[in-house]
Amino acid sequence: MKNIIVGFLMSYDYDKLKQSIPAVYNEADKIYLAIDHEYRTWKGTTFSVVPEFYEWLEDMDVDNKIEIYRDDFYRPELSTIQNDTRERHLLSLKMGEGNWFIQVDADEVFIDFKQFVDTLKSKNHFLENPKANPIQIAGFLINIYKYLDDGLLFVDAPTKVMLATNYPNYKRARNTKERIIYTNNVLLHECLSRTEAELTFKLENWGHSHQVNKEFFPKWKKANKDNYKTLKNLFYLDPHIWKSLDYFPTQNVTEIKYLIESNPKLQPSTSFLLKKNFGQWFKFLGPFKKSKIAFESYF
Repeated sequence: MKNIIVGFLMSYDYDKLKQSIPAVYNEADKIYLAIDHEYRTWKGTTFSVVPEFYEWLEDMDVDNKIEIYRDDFYRPELSTIQNDTRERHLLSLKMGEGNWFIQVDADEVFIDFKQFVDTLKSKNHFLENPKANPIQIAGFLINIYKYLDDGLLFVDAPTKVMLATNYPNYKRARNTKERIIYTNNVLLHECLSRTEAELTFKLENWGHSHQVNKEFFPKWKKANKDNYKTLKNLFYLDPHIWKSLDYFPTQNVTEIKYLIESNPKLQPSTSFLLKKNFGQWFKFLGPFKKSKIAFESYF
């Protein structure tokens, strides 16, 4: 039986770990929190962690699964995205070999982590010779755009996210640029669900800080339950990636899970997954390329 080891990056948004860690805790065998030993972001800006957070961490870690991994994760000669990729590589070395490398960001909350674990276990044959058969396991994010007093706004089309790999040769953040296996696992992404000051800090200190779209903040600030249908092209990098918004009348994760499961638009269909996975199989292992693994194993 392979262990389920989960790695989180802990930085200025550490408080969001209070939702993302409990979502995976019961099914995980080991959890690592990677944090710069001098509390620096990938841009070199310093941050602090209140003592109460460590007290919360100790109280919730009833099975002693969590280990804090401190290291030098900031190199001034590197860009923010290069420091991002480097930290993920160092974290993977800490996580060890022979298991799935699962990396989750602090602002990503699994809707059903047990389902994801079952997905990985069904593909454990990829762990037999990972260097020869490197793959990535992808899921989908429901991107929360903004919290409101009586609910939240979210992007109405899920986006893919790399969640695990058998061979962590990261090229850009979590992306190894190897073959992707798409799965029907869904997470809530609290990427923009912050105060204006917190969001400004995030966008200035994260891996894509130099690419932020200048039109993003005016739209984000004015978005509300009454006007969200009129707002278009909302992504903070290339605006067209997030075309439009929708609304959940709740902020409760259990209720949101039900709303996601009852809305086909928010879950990848079987036909969509088959199409995407066939495309990846053809690209990396198609009929003119040799493979030791049967075609059926990629679906």
